[in-house]
Amino acid sequence: MPAPTIVYDLDGTLADTAEDLVATLNWLLAREGLQPLPVESAGSLLGAGARALIKRGFAASGRSLDAQAIEAMFADYLKYYNAHIADHSRLYPGVDKALAAFARAGWRQAVCTNKIESSAKLLITKLGIAERFSFVCGQDTFGIGKPDPKPLLGTISASGGARERAIMVGDSGADIKTARAAGVPVIAVDFGYADVPVNEL
Repeated sequence: MPAPTIVYDLDGTLADTAEDLVATLNWLLAREGLQPLPVESAGSLLGAGARALIKRGFAASGRSLDAQAIEAMFADYLKYYNAHIADHSRLYPGVDKALAAFARAGWRQAVCTNKIESSAKLLITKLGIAERFSFVCGQDTFGIGKPDPKPLLGTISASGGARERAIMVGDSGADIKTARAAGVPVIAVDFGYADVPVNEL
């Protein structure tokens, strides 16, 4: 019987990353002559990956972007973000202790995020928790992001776990939809970036 597996979302679940994400968006907006958005807008912007963040951020600033325009900005976004990925991002209180406790109890631990995989790995390395995880899945790892169940199921499998002995921890509707579609129990934290209360999801 495989060890139990716990799969975490990253942004808004393990780490408070909103300031660095919104700062990168604001750098793009300023380059295009638009006004910055407040960090408090993160709930309506984050959770679906960088391309969605760019699209939503520009829409909130009054400019619609087509897929081609978003793609043209994506590489610059990623380069800037990776250079500033942990300027202000921090683990939420108690996360490091919780990860250590699950490790001592024999759980496999993994990350399933809508970040690009390379950025997710860079962030958890900067935050000093990379060694806790047997696998890190980004939006590009399996060619599709959450809320499709494939990334979660692929993460569990790649970690050596089994769906029947896995749980997910997240902060958004995308995380909850992903887990439900995969047939995996989900725990929703109430301190992340969901734009509605998690008990309403």
